[in-house]
Amino acid sequence: MDCPEENTGMYDEDDLQKIQQGREEWEEDTLSPVLERFGERKDRFATVSNLEVDRLYDPNDVADIDYGEELGNPGEDPYTRGVYPTMYRGRTWTMRQFAGFGTAEETNERFHYLTDNGQTGLSTAFDMPSLMGKDSDDPLSDGEVGKEGVAVDTLRDMEILFDGIDLDEVSTSFTINPSAPVIFAMYVALADQQGVPRDEIRGTFQNDMLKEFIAQKEWVVPPQPSLDVVTDTVEFAVEETPNIKPISISGYHIREAGSTAVQELAFTLADGFAYVEDAMERGLDVDEFAPQLSFFFNSHNSLFEEIAKFRAARKIYSTVMDEWYGAEDPKSKQLKFHTQTAGQSLTAQQPLNNIVRVTIQALAGVLGGTQSLHTNSFDEALALPSEQAVRVALRTQQIIAEESGAADIIDPLGGSFAVESLTEEVEEKTMAYIEEIKEMGDGSVRDGVLEGIDRGYFHREIQEASYEYQERVEDGEEVVVGVNKYDMEEDTKPEILKVDEETQDRQLARLAEVKEKRDDEAVEAALNELNDAIQNDENVMPAIVTAVKAYATMGEIMDVFEAEHGSYQEKIGLA
Repeated sequence: MDCPEENTGMYDEDDLQKIQQGREEWEEDTLSPVLERFGERKDRFATVSNLEVDRLYDPNDVADIDYGEELGNPGEDPYTRGVYPTMYRGRTWTMRQFAGFGTAEETNERFHYLTDNGQTGLSTAFDMPSLMGKDSDDPLSDGEVGKEGVAVDTLRDMEILFDGIDLDEVSTSFTINPSAPVIFAMYVALADQQGVPRDEIRGTFQNDMLKEFIAQKEWVVPPQPSLDVVTDTVEFAVEETPNIKPISISGYHIREAGSTAVQELAFTLADGFAYVEDAMERGLDVDEFAPQLSFFFNSHNSLFEEIAKFRAARKIYSTVMDEWYGAEDPKSKQLKFHTQTAGQSLTAQQPLNNIVRVTIQALAGVLGGTQSLHTNSFDEALALPSEQAVRVALRTQQIIAEESGAADIIDPLGGSFAVESLTEEVEEKTMAYIEEIKEMGDGSVRDGVLEGIDRGYFHREIQEASYEYQERVEDGEEVVVGVNKYDMEEDTKPEILKVDEETQDRQLARLAEVKEKRDDEAVEAALNELNDAIQNDENVMPAIVTAVKAYATMGEIMDVFEAEHGSYQEKIGLA
């Protein structure tokens, strides 16, 4: 290990030479005899993403880091150590638990259960028909209504979903993408009903269509018109709902698809910069909309890799927003993010082991400085979470916040030789990916992302990483406790939540009732207004709000977009 030729970092050159000399003496006199006699557990040590880690880190590994320029203090550029000066000493992260199953009544009951148990933010899961912009009575929806989230067809479902919940007192997250503008419009319409000013409602809509084409594969129309609608929601939020975050730029699903930590970070930030460029081309000033952007990351098992990823994310975002896009408002350069523990790490075998996995992943999110956190339930590899499992998941966060002391020190691993070295390595590898994407777009990250989608670039990168990880699991190089090591013949079988098979019938009955009672002429007029907005390149959000207030259905609204733009067929295997 060589010392840098010129030291501008945190350590004096003479001290670094002494440390290096001491390291070499330790390796020869102390380490070598032990290695010769006992060896080590493995020939190679690496993270879940297969990023090799050294045996030992010391000041020479961080000698080139300039503290003021690259770390700084919490709440100051480049925000590596946190976006707020006091972080969790002022207020802990928002504790969210994903909730949504069956009908709006059932999910409303779960919402009240969670808030009664101390949850500080609501997070809504939708069933597959709603996610895909289909109504519950669509033939394609048969058998899927209410199965993996709540069914929402019309504003009536939203009214029931938030019955007894004041929108000016909660922050709500909505995990939905192609049909996110419709849910956004319903939430605005519900606030209007409750008499809550639009500028007082708080929440986040995932609404990240670029990620859908990269990883999760839920879409209605092709990439370019999808991007146009996302930018419509950004523009609408700036003007009408300043406390709503209209996009949660999501690496979570990229990681769930099998990417490495670096790919997750690089592709997510590239998507974010694409949205920034598109909004600026629309004519919005970067400091006008950037503070309303948020991010959503996965937290996996490799504790230090995940912490490094979160810290590198803040640093890269701050630097790029400043240098590439001319952001001046500090809030425009602060990457604020939600974290969810890794669903794909959960095992159906020995499901109680998942409690430990989730705890480690949640701790990584906290030590990495997340703004809100969802902890997966231990039974999610088997079914929708049971109430007991949800309570354990929420208590996990509360114990970390109230008992562990992890929330008492800002960036407690800042200055760790290992963490700082890993942060720098993740940053360098991430920027290499982003520059490659930018080059594909001839200098535009937005065009590079769209080109990468068209070429199948992201698909191939993730597919290769996923394949390599599975090979390591099957070879035993990557241990999954209870699966390829320490397995048991007699496995734990917790009680699991089952969605009532009559849920679909109840939802269909409500939808039929809404259609019977609504003013069909008002619905037709609203849908025509939406069609005109699309054809005239106008912002579609006002027309969607009008349509949902007339009780137009999710499917009817999304059909207008598909009729105008057509559907999308993914291209795979292209050069």
